[in-house]
Amino acid sequence: MILGVGTDLANIERIVGVLERHGDRFRNRVFTEIEQKKAERRKDTAGTYAKRWAAKEACSKALGTGLRMGIAWKDMAVRNLKTGQPVMEVSGWADERLRDMTPKGHEAIIHVTLTDDHPWAQAFVVIEARPLA
Repeated sequence: MILGVGTDLANIERIVGVLERHGDRFRNRVFTEIEQKKAERRKDTAGTYAKRWAAKEACSKALGTGLRMGIAWKDMAVRNLKTGQPVMEVSGWADERLRDMTPKGHEAIIHVTLTDDHPWAQAFVVIEARPLA
C-alpha cells in the first residue's frame, strides 16, 4: 500500500548561488553532517546538495506536510548504502509523522531516487506500508 508520493526539482545553479552567499549557515541549517561530508567529497558539490535538497522537499510532500507543521530540514536525511543506493532516513517530527500515518500491522519503507541533468536535480520519494510478517 502506498502512503505517500513526493517529487521535487531543484535548480543546481540556484544552489550554487545560495552556497556562495550563505555557505556554512545554509549547509548547517539544511544538511546533516553525513550529507555535508558526502557533498564536499564530490566533484559536483552543488549538484550533490541540490539532489539532497530535492529529496528533502519530495519526502516532506510524501509525508503530506510540505515543509510546515513542525518538520525540519534535518529531520530528513539522505545517505548512501555501500552499493551507492540512496536511502532516506527520518528523525524527529518527520519520524513521528511517518509512524502516525503507518497503519497498524505494517512497517513504513521509504524509497528514494535521485537524478540530475545540469542545471536540474530531481528526486522522487515513495512511502510504502508493507505488512509485517
